[in-house]
Amino acid sequence: MTGKRFPDDFQFGVATSAYQIEGAWNADGKGLSMWDYYMRTAPDMIVDHSNGDVACNSYYLYKRDIEMLKELGVDVYRFSIAWTRILPFGTANYINPKGIAYYNNLIDELLANGIQPFVTMYHWDLPQTFNEKGGWLTEKTVDWFGDYARVLYKKFGDRVKHWVTINEPHVHCFFSYGLGWHPPGIHSPGIGFYECVRNLLLAHARAYHIYNDDFRATQGGKIGISLDMEWPVTNSNLDEDAEAVQDFMAFNIDYYLQPIFSKEGNYPERFIKRIADASKRQGYNVSRLRPFTKEEIVYLRGSADFLGLNHYTSKVVYRNESLRGAYEVPSQNDDLWVGSYGDPSWPHLFKLWLYEYPPGFYGLLMHIKNTYGNPEVYVTENGMYTEHATSLIDNERVQYYRNYLSALLDALYDGANVKGYFAWSLMDNFEWSNGYIFQFGLYAVNNKDPNRTRTARKSALVYKEVIRSRIIDYTYDVNPYEERNGGSIHRVHAFFIFCLSVYLTYVY
Repeated sequence: MTGKRFPDDFQFGVATSAYQIEGAWNADGKGLSMWDYYMRTAPDMIVDHSNGDVACNSYYLYKRDIEMLKELGVDVYRFSIAWTRILPFGTANYINPKGIAYYNNLIDELLANGIQPFVTMYHWDLPQTFNEKGGWLTEKTVDWFGDYARVLYKKFGDRVKHWVTINEPHVHCFFSYGLGWHPPGIHSPGIGFYECVRNLLLAHARAYHIYNDDFRATQGGKIGISLDMEWPVTNSNLDEDAEAVQDFMAFNIDYYLQPIFSKEGNYPERFIKRIADASKRQGYNVSRLRPFTKEEIVYLRGSADFLGLNHYTSKVVYRNESLRGAYEVPSQNDDLWVGSYGDPSWPHLFKLWLYEYPPGFYGLLMHIKNTYGNPEVYVTENGMYTEHATSLIDNERVQYYRNYLSALLDALYDGANVKGYFAWSLMDNFEWSNGYIFQFGLYAVNNKDPNRTRTARKSALVYKEVIRSRIIDYTYDVNPYEERNGGSIHRVHAFFIFCLSVYLTYVY
């Protein structure tokens, strides 16, 4: 037990996204997203050759999902809306009434159970019609996103008071337009990647200003953006490694925070200069990073009421001569010119990219506090995966959650303005190019069962106790198998007592 307590108004929740859980990919008038199309044209890009056609089947099982939320005792639920379920052709010329009805039912059911909706507008599922017109490489998508946001405000803004515009522009652009591993599968590192991020940030600002100008006065909600960030550390006293840390922060943290949350706005100067210098060496007449105009700098600056922070891990970073020629030219990795790895002393090194290092979470939260005026922060994703897990006893995940929540508590007590925390994820789901191999869920999902049975893991029960008690008790232990059996026994016992009381009252 840490001795520290979460405030009574601190909000606990869990997070999911539409394509990863909903299924019903072409049901009730839903249009084709770029993920729907990609699964039919490039299925080999998914490790286990799976897809999100059915996923957790939450389109039909959303009431069971809400039962799970009630079991956990969460205050808020972060989910995303599928753009093409609302606007099948992408544009606002036709609004799908069945899509509106589905999200109305979900939102109303949440509120009826005392759970606040925390809605993400865009979690990587661009309409395929727009993908074919240039996707996030064209500024037209900024306008289309603004039209989509306006529809969401009109239809759901009377009940939704927290909106996340964009989820993880860095990851989305890196995998979709940098590596080309996600749809639309465009390999354009160092050029398309930067253009994608630029347009996503502008799309976020467009949605913010539409709300600010036309809806805030009547709806009274808040608009934010969810940014993914890893924390860099160094294991040396070398000047080049200290420089590597600063450059890593410029490319992976301040690149996204500074345009929106700083007083001066714009990209970090360090970031601008490194790309300009690299572009010049490579023979480009101008920097591969298209600059914001003065008007765009002003438009972006201050365009968020809160920061959504997605954080999973940290990295040890370094720079030395061994990195020369290690990266594709041009690319954002070559522009950054930093190496990274997980420290062998950190738990879960075998997890490839996800290393447990809670001090990095604390360091990141304090950086945000001290550098950007202590904005309102919601940790919109945090969690860890297991691989091909069959047991409900997930002690590694329990340890991870306790340690990261403890680091968050330390940051809270040191003045960080964190208002809420969302565990990723409510249940096992489609993890993009990793399919169903990686399992992040507090609840296990049986994909072999047509009913997609959901079962609470130990981590769910431990998180439930944190929410109930508002403390982190390292001595608290629970067995999910005993809970399941005990729960059913208690229900039978209660029914027996009820029947006996009726008999004694009216018969005996």
